[in-house]
Amino acid sequence: MSVVVSGVSVLIPGADSAKALAAGPQPGDGPVDPAALVGRKGLRYKDRATQLGYCLTSAALADAGLLGEDGTVSGGDVGVVVSSNYGNLDTVVRALDTLREGTVSATSPMDLPNASSNVIASSAAIRYGLRGPNLMVCNGATSGLDAVNWATTMITAGRVDRVLVVGVEPDNDVVRRLLGGRHAVDGGAAVVLEDAGAARARGVRGRAVLGRYVRAAGVGTVLERLAASGAPGPAWWHLPDTAPEGIGADLLPGVERIALPEHSGRASGALGVLQCATAVGLFDEYGEGPVYAVCGTDADDASAGLVLLEPPAPEAL
Repeated sequence: MSVVVSGVSVLIPGADSAKALAAGPQPGDGPVDPAALVGRKGLRYKDRATQLGYCLTSAALADAGLLGEDGTVSGGDVGVVVSSNYGNLDTVVRALDTLREGTVSATSPMDLPNASSNVIASSAAIRYGLRGPNLMVCNGATSGLDAVNWATTMITAGRVDRVLVVGVEPDNDVVRRLLGGRHAVDGGAAVVLEDAGAARARGVRGRAVLGRYVRAAGVGTVLERLAASGAPGPAWWHLPDTAPEGIGADLLPGVERIALPEHSGRASGALGVLQCATAVGLFDEYGEGPVYAVCGTDADDASAGLVLLEPPAPEAL
C-alpha cells in the first residue's frame, strides 16, 4: 500500500507555503495572527499552540480538497496525529505556579482543558469534524517524523484512509526559558497523508510519496539505513535541528543539504512535519527527488529519518 501527501500547509514567520519554505523562510516577518486566518470565534481561552494548530489544520484540509463549505470535513473519517514538545508548557507552568502560591480553587477553570498534552489534537478534531483515531506525540527531537510514521501506520493497517499530521511549536516566555533564551519557531506545518488508491478515487494526485522510515541511535546509522532502503539516491537531505555544519558529509557527499535558517528558531516537534512540507515544496518547484528528512542529532536519545519520493507524473496514474 502506497501513502501519499495529498495536502500541505505551512505557517511560520517568513514562510506561508511549501514553496516559500523550500526557498527559505525570510527574516523580519512578525508573529502569525491566527484570528486573521480562521476568525476570532473559538480562539478565546485557547493556548497559542492550539490556535496555530487550527490555522494549519484548516489550510491543509482545504489544500487536500477535504474541507466543506461549513468549514468541517464530512463523508469519511480522518485521523489526527499532532507533534509538539512545547505545546501547552505555558499553561502547565501557570497552573503549577498557582498551586505553589495558593490552592486548587485559585486555578482557572478555563485552563483545565489546556493542561492536557493532547489538547491540540483533540481541539482540531472537534472543530473540524475529524472522527478518526486521535493521537498526540511529544517525543523529543524525533517527534515530528515519529508522528508521520504513526499516521502512515494507521493508514497501512487499514484503520483509516486519511490522517492529518500537524507539527507545531509556540514561542513564549516559558518556552524561551526552557531553551536558554532562544526562541521557538512559533508555527509549523501540516500534511494530509492518504492511501494512494483513496486519493486517486477522488481525483487527487499525491504531492509526495512516503518511503522508508528509520529510527536508530545516531544520524550516520539512520542515513546508512535510508540509503540501503532501495530508494534512488537523494537529491536533497534535510538536516536535523541544530545539526553541526559537517554532519553526514562523509555519508552523502555531493548531495545538497537544506535546513531551517537560524533566525526561524527551534522547530523541535514541528521539525519533521516542516521537513515533509519542504519536500513537497521542492517537488512542486523542481519535480525531482528523493528527499531524506532527518531529525535528532547524535546528542539526542535517537535519530529518525524518512525518505520522501517525488509523485509519479499525471500520465502514469
